Parts: sequence; C-alpha cells; structure tokens
Amino acid sequence: MRIEVDDNSGFCFGVVTAIEKAEEQLEKSGTLYCLGDIVHNASEVERLRVRGLMTITHAELRTLKDATVLLRAHGEPPSTYSVAEENNIRVIDATCPVVLQLQRRIKEAYAENLRRRESGEMTEMPLILIYGKEGHAEVNGLVGQTNGEAIVIQNADDLDSIDLSRDILLYSQTTKSLDGFRHIVEEIKARKQTGGFEYFDTICRQVANRLSKLREFAASHDAIVFVSGAKSSNGKVLFEECRKVNTRSYLVSDGSGLDMSLLEGADSIGICGATSTPRWLMADIAELIKNNLEKES
Repeated sequence: MRIEVDDNSGFCFGVVTAIEKAEEQLEKSGTLYCLGDIVHNASEVERLRVRGLMTITHAELRTLKDATVLLRAHGEPPSTYSVAEENNIRVIDATCPVVLQLQRRIKEAYAENLRRRESGEMTEMPLILIYGKEGHAEVNGLVGQTNGEAIVIQNADDLDSIDLSRDILLYSQTTKSLDGFRHIVEEIKARKQTGGFEYFDTICRQVANRLSKLREFAASHDAIVFVSGAKSSNGKVLFEECRKVNTRSYLVSDGSGLDMSLLEGADSIGICGATSTPRWLMADIAELIKNNLEKES
C-alpha cells in the first residue's frame, strides 16, 4: 500500500503570510480579532481560535473600538479601512500581494474613467466586469474599489442581462480557473457588436498552475482523498478536476468524514487539497488511513 501526500497541495503564499502574521501577534498579545475566517478551513480556524484568534463579522467590526484586527488574504473594500480608522482600530493588513495589486488596478481604472467622464472626455463610463463568485470576500473587496459599480459575472449566462454595446473592462477574481476566464472572454467577443472590450488576466499563477500538477497526481493513484473546507471555492474547483481524471476521488473536510470502505482495493492512495488546506491536516489524514489499514491487517 502506497499513501502519498501531494507536495503541491496546501496553503498558497498569501494564506501562509496571513497565518504567520496572526501567529506573530498572538505570540505577543495572546488575543487577536480577524475579520472573517482567516482561511476557508474549519480545522485551521479552530487551531488558531484555541490560540486566541477571534473571528468577527463586518457588523461586529462596526461596534468594535480600540482593538487590533487582522485583515485576511482575501482583501477588503475601502469602507472597511474607513470603519477601522473611525473606531481607532489598529489594522494588521494581510491582504495577498496579488489581490492588492488587482485592487489597485481596478481602482485606478475606475478613477481615471470617472475623471474622463466628469471632464467631458467621455459621456458614458465603461462597464467594469469581474469574473468571480458573487459574495466572495475577495470579490467584495474588488467591487468596493469602484464604489460598488462593478458587475460580478459568475458564468456566461450572466452576460444576458448586461449591455454589451458599452465599452467593457473585464477582470477576474485571482483564484478562478483560466479556462473559465477564457470562456467568458470568448463569449463577450462573440456577442459584442459595438463598443470597446479590454480584458485582463488577473488570475494567480500559483493557484492556476496547480491544476496540471493536480491532474497528474490524481491520475497516478488508485484513489484520491481530497481535503478541503466546505467554504472553499478553490477547493470545489480543484476537487472537480480530480474527479475528471480519477472517478475514485473523495472529498472530506477532516478525518471524521473519511469512509475507509471507499478505499477498499486501492493499492495507491493520494491525499491532496485546496490552497486553503493546511498540510498538517493532510498529514493527519494520511496517518489515520495508515493506522486503519494496519488494524485491518
């Protein structure tokens, strides 16, 4: 029996940095607030909660005073920083550099087009479209750079309700798939009759490049145990990629969701996960499988 944990799975560098910043502050003070789950993985959130990390909502942030709050890798809209300043909140900003760069690009494009409209250089501003998941923390932060005017599209069907005769600027949530983004680009090109169209591939390559390696890993094992939190958008995408190349792919959030009977007859078991899955959790599940197999033998 071969049990292997995928070397390419686990936290992306943005999440690693956010957790390091949280642990550093917890080491100093013993307590820290985090705006939203620091990562979409309940096991990691619980590990840090025990150490003193308290997750709060945006509503709770508005009532918080004189505290320290960590902003996670997903990023936040400008309104969050305004609330923090008004409430004398010290911000530890762990926004991923890739997300931060994208926020700046969208903000600058919006501001420049607003200036041009107000100066009479144009009569109608371009539509800013963001290919991403509606309500996702990163997407909320991106929309916030446009004073809430950007439109989120999740799939090609969402284009039906958009006036494609207008000039369009298209960006993408950093963790979306390249194939999905390219499909949206081609759909807009095919439907567009008039007006300009500019699109910007703003997908994080550290995330995107995992797909090909994940497919290879999934194909090299008899069965795959994919570890991911229920809230992880990236996890859902990567798990489906595993299933495309290996029908014996099973999704679990932790060891309690593992059904050993599904692994019967497999001589090789691969364990992998999302960019929000901690490596310690994948290692724990590998050890759990090993121990169960030893008991059976």
